[in-house]
Amino acid sequence: MNIRKSVTAALVILMIISLLGGNGAAMESVKGKQQANIERIIAKMTLDEKVGQMLMPDFRNWQKQGEGKASGFIEMNAEVASIIEKYHLGGVILFAENVVDTEQTVRLTNGLQKASPDLPLFITIDQEGGIVTRLQTGTNLPGNMALGAARKEIHAYQTGAIIGSELSSLGINVNFGPSVDVNNNPNNPVIGVRSFSSDPSLVSKLGIQTIKGLQRQNMIATTKHFPGHGDTAVDSHYGLPLVAHDKERLRTIELVPFQKAIDAGVDMMMTAHVQFPAFDDTLYISKKDGQKIMVPATLSHKVITGLLREEMGYDGVVVTDALNMKAIADNFGQEEAVVLAIKSGVDIALMPAQVNSLDMENNLTSVFDAVKSAVESGEIPLEQVNESVARILELKVKRGILPLNKITADPLEKKVKRALQVVGSMGHLKKERKIAEDAITLLKNEERTLPFKPRSNDNVLVLAPFDDQVESMSRSIRELADKKKMKRVQVTSMSYSEKTFSDEAVRLMNEADYVIIGSYIVKNDPVVKDGAIDDSIQDTKKWATAFPRAVMNHANKKDKEMVVVSLRNPYDVANFEEAKAVLAVYGYKGYSNGRYRQPNIPAGISAIFGESNPRGTLPVDIPSVIAPSEKLYEFGYGLDMKSGKPIKIKGE
Repeated sequence: MNIRKSVTAALVILMIISLLGGNGAAMESVKGKQQANIERIIAKMTLDEKVGQMLMPDFRNWQKQGEGKASGFIEMNAEVASIIEKYHLGGVILFAENVVDTEQTVRLTNGLQKASPDLPLFITIDQEGGIVTRLQTGTNLPGNMALGAARKEIHAYQTGAIIGSELSSLGINVNFGPSVDVNNNPNNPVIGVRSFSSDPSLVSKLGIQTIKGLQRQNMIATTKHFPGHGDTAVDSHYGLPLVAHDKERLRTIELVPFQKAIDAGVDMMMTAHVQFPAFDDTLYISKKDGQKIMVPATLSHKVITGLLREEMGYDGVVVTDALNMKAIADNFGQEEAVVLAIKSGVDIALMPAQVNSLDMENNLTSVFDAVKSAVESGEIPLEQVNESVARILELKVKRGILPLNKITADPLEKKVKRALQVVGSMGHLKKERKIAEDAITLLKNEERTLPFKPRSNDNVLVLAPFDDQVESMSRSIRELADKKKMKRVQVTSMSYSEKTFSDEAVRLMNEADYVIIGSYIVKNDPVVKDGAIDDSIQDTKKWATAFPRAVMNHANKKDKEMVVVSLRNPYDVANFEEAKAVLAVYGYKGYSNGRYRQPNIPAGISAIFGESNPRGTLPVDIPSVIAPSEKLYEFGYGLDMKSGKPIKIKGE
């Protein structure tokens, strides 16, 4: 394919558009020429080249010929290059295994682009911030629900801008974020703190600002998971979730942030592997067990074309969520799933087949051939394929990917130097910490338990499920003392994952002057008996609830100064109604490999010792675990530590 001249012309036209600014008539004329150029590119493309643009595999791990096993794909090689070239791939997705170091990542993305010189790749990643981050040297940020608690649109914009600038410097041009799912199900196993809020208006405001921050850095922003994954009780990585609400409810809750994002000009939309019978109750026979199942949104023409494109007016690029998830792979098989997804109206099939070596290339071949056959037979109209490829190329031109933008065209060593200055910079880390501190939400503070004011050499006991969380808490306390923000204390600690409340725990508590326990309950499921949580059950399978409750009860019995810190979904604070002090930090990642994996725990420790004043308010309702129909803490609730009074939210 000889398209270099057409590609160069497309970029020239894009530059003219930017120079024309607000000259409407002139811009329309130039855009028409740009469209004509893209049409000329498509006219010169073979069917193989068009199909390739619509496939986006991962190379998370790779096993070279002659090697004994697969390992993280961190360095470009001729084998992967041959696959990109042979199948004319339009993009690849990277995971944590691929981005272990800043310089290494720049060299990898540079190598990937060299494998596709005529039509540069979408190089994508899930860098949501918070608990879903891939970069191992980047700024992790507090996450969406922390942004919801802070309620500052500038923080959302800064989050997008930080992520966008870091990814761009690394040669990554698509971020699969933000998630604009409305998390209104406390038992949601996969979204939780990845959502901004249970309120669609707040989700919309913060989502749009995150998108703007990303796009300001010329980063492609992707909203997910359309039409909404917030009110599910099944993780689509492992099963097929169902959202049973009617159309009216979906249009007033789940769909609102997506419509607002469309109106704001979001670049991409990622689909959800979730059943929405209100929009499509078509039945398929599962390949897994022969049972009838409803078609998930990803594979539904009524949802992707009828709802998203025709009713909601979205004409941007639609990408599937990973097609290797069990919700799709188990029930439909890889070839049929990809064909159905494209028939539904999606433009890009993400992770359509597992390819970890040349020996596994046949997986991709079978998918590629299945799509080609479907087009050649008319099952997938060629016109639809052309429209998808046009959307893809238009976006690549718009964001300076096609042809290679200035950053990609720079000498490799210059790109490395720039990335080392940008990724995880001090300026980014300072903003990250500020956002995290503004998100900390104080929910209870009886008897002015907080802030802790230890004397020199007092014993502070730190308890958390996992070692990295314990280390984050302990290290944060020592750092406060080093900065003379508090008296130097003795820190003792214990991780309690899969443990019962033992004699050792009793001894540590009896010796402590202050106790900090981090709770990590993904799904509230305490045993309730006679209107109260049954604390007689001390089972290692129930450790997440039983251990911290035992600590709370012992602290109350011994009149110990103690605070419960909700590390993940704030819904778990409902398990600790008897605690005197409770706060939520919305992020559970601790300290490992020489760095903090999230700023949330250090920000929580800062609040506990009075170095910062919690300003966050709940972005969700917290139902009682004893009486689930009742609210224990309402949306918007949070205490000011200094005054002890509820924080008033501006504009509400």
